[in-house]
Amino acid sequence: VRLHSHDVRYGSGSGQQSVTGVSAADDGNSYWRVRGRTAAVCQRGTPVRCGQTIRLTHLGTGRNLHSHRFASPLSGNQEVSAFGEAGEGDYLDDWTVVCSGTYWVRDDEVRFQHTSTDVFLSVTGEQYGRPINGQKEVHGMATSSQNNYWKVMEGIFMQPSEAFKAERYHAEL
Repeated sequence: VRLHSHDVRYGSGSGQQSVTGVSAADDGNSYWRVRGRTAAVCQRGTPVRCGQTIRLTHLGTGRNLHSHRFASPLSGNQEVSAFGEAGEGDYLDDWTVVCSGTYWVRDDEVRFQHTSTDVFLSVTGEQYGRPINGQKEVHGMATSSQNNYWKVMEGIFMQPSEAFKAERYHAEL
């Protein structure tokens, strides 16, 4: 599924903007901007290192992927929501990129681990009814599993800087 959000709030828990999973490939509410962690400056085009802390900001609403110790509505796992205004939120918007290798590579699967509560961004089989019928619950799970791998499917990708290219392809002493 694709990580999705829109300005529909949870009817329980935090009451914040819902985050779900959708299977539609042409969904305009499934675009997220990768940014530096809260209060950090991140230059556009800088490669994301495995183990680096980032924020994901929903393009449509300007809210950040967020988690906190509320129970998710369907599974009772940890709630994942979208929070903040115009990309500004708080430290609960920070996620660590868990991947193999040195950098998060476009076609590789990654996991996102919440920096404050250690849960993994996950999706399982629970589906919502009205008003977001058929969308799957996205939540935080305490353990890593096949349910918390994510992959970039489309978007705008920045070319790596010359410094990155030199670091990656040269091995001088």
